[in-house]
Amino acid sequence: MRQSRRMSMVEAAANVVIGYGIAIATQMAVFPIFGIRISIADDLLIGLVFTIVSLIRSYMLRRVFERLR
Repeated sequence: MRQSRRMSMVEAAANVVIGYGIAIATQMAVFPIFGIRISIADDLLIGLVFTIVSLIRSYMLRRVFERLR
């Protein structure tokens, strides 16, 4: 059974939303270890940029693998 484009996007979005939370928590824990001090707003913005890139990557890879199947 093939996955629809809509369900590919839903799956990718769910994966990325969870990843966003993990990324923010990781940044807040790891950045200070390396002497990087930024505001929470900057943490959220950096996380958002990487989240958008991740969402696009996840969706595109899902579609490639669906096409290969």
